[in-house]
Amino acid sequence: MASISTLGVGSGLDLSSILDSLTAAEKSTLTPISNQQSSYTAKLSAYGTLKNALSSFQTANTALNSADLFTATSTASSSSAFSATTTGNAIAGKYTISVSQLAQAQTLTTQTSQADSKTAIASSDSTITIQQGGGKKPVTINLTAANSSLSGIRDAINNAKAGVSASIINVGGGQYRLSITSNDTGADNAMSISVSGDSALQNFMGYDPAASSNGMKESVTAQNAKLTVNNVDIENSSNTISDALEDITLNLNDTTTGNQTLTITKDTSKAETAVKNWVTAYNSLQDTFASLTKYTAVDAGTDSQDTSNGALLGDTTLRTIQTQLKSILSNTASSSSFKTLAQIGVTSDPSTGELSVDSTKLESALSTDAAGVATMIVGDGKTSGITTVVGKNLTSWLSTTGIIQAATDGVSKTLNNLTQQYNAASDRIDTMVARYKAQFTQLDVMMNSLNSTSSYLTQQFETSSSKN
Repeated sequence: MASISTLGVGSGLDLSSILDSLTAAEKSTLTPISNQQSSYTAKLSAYGTLKNALSSFQTANTALNSADLFTATSTASSSSAFSATTTGNAIAGKYTISVSQLAQAQTLTTQTSQADSKTAIASSDSTITIQQGGGKKPVTINLTAANSSLSGIRDAINNAKAGVSASIINVGGGQYRLSITSNDTGADNAMSISVSGDSALQNFMGYDPAASSNGMKESVTAQNAKLTVNNVDIENSSNTISDALEDITLNLNDTTTGNQTLTITKDTSKAETAVKNWVTAYNSLQDTFASLTKYTAVDAGTDSQDTSNGALLGDTTLRTIQTQLKSILSNTASSSSFKTLAQIGVTSDPSTGELSVDSTKLESALSTDAAGVATMIVGDGKTSGITTVVGKNLTSWLSTTGIIQAATDGVSKTLNNLTQQYNAASDRIDTMVARYKAQFTQLDVMMNSLNSTSSYLTQQFETSSSKN
């Protein structure tokens, strides 16, 4: 079959151009489908952008949705010997603290040394038993004679997770000793060590606090922390004390010289920062709304809108979310003295929907009645409070059964249908063009044959006439 480039050679007609025109005309019927595909693809991408923007706002909303923010406190110590951390319910005030003793973990060290860490000490298999106080169960460690070197004992103890840590100390002169330290501080965590099965190993590392002769000696004594808080004696097995003062954890670093002071003050900065971050995230979400619904007016007489319009212009899903958010912020239904965000310095621009913060007014509201601000913003954490209600809606909108997913699924389904329409129409056009080409080729062949016959007959007539 002749190619398109050779069409018309036999007939003298411009069949190639005619075929190109017919093809272009048929292909133009695909343009409306292609335009729809581009529009729905842009919508699909826009829903992804909307989902990401809502997720970012959800992060800031979750951060603000904490009642502890509004009862937060800060701590200051007059001495580096101790510090403190608080929960949101700590009571502001001053406390007099004196630390006379820090809690220590017991350390036992062998009294005799070994010339290296690889030579076995025991001549027979043995069992090491480590017993700590405080009601802890004894831990037994089976040890072969071949594995009874310093390194073997160390590794066996550490692998047993017996609540102690073993190490090897190089004491100089090519001599090594075994050291075992309790993982926990406090007098109750003092240990005893016994070895059965090999007397040499028992003599080397056995330890009984009641015995006069032991293989190990106490190089660090197990002891509790001792301190006074407001002149009340306190003893604790740990240097981190969480049960002496309600909602305050003391962290002891050293002993003090006389009485020192711990000051707990209200800290509104955390709540203020969270509110401002929430406003910033909300405004960023509004910017995304504006971008996705952008409208550009067109000149009179044009048939189509500007291509710079937002992909979700007029979209009901986005409008629903935007309207519901605005409603939540304007109808707080608070049971506190604060009924609107404007009362704490957060106001809305009616033209853009974006929020702004009056820092002075916000700081004043938090200093005067932080609990009232919390009631309006957080509520009961279940059904009331701005961030609580917003959070529930965000969770719903972003869920796999939410309105964004439903809209996305709808667009994806439409795109699949458009793809099927496009492919079917394209296949039909290809078939039609192939048929036109075949018909044009037949016409070319037929015209070429007729032209050849005509030329032959003309030649015969001319020859006959010349003979006459």
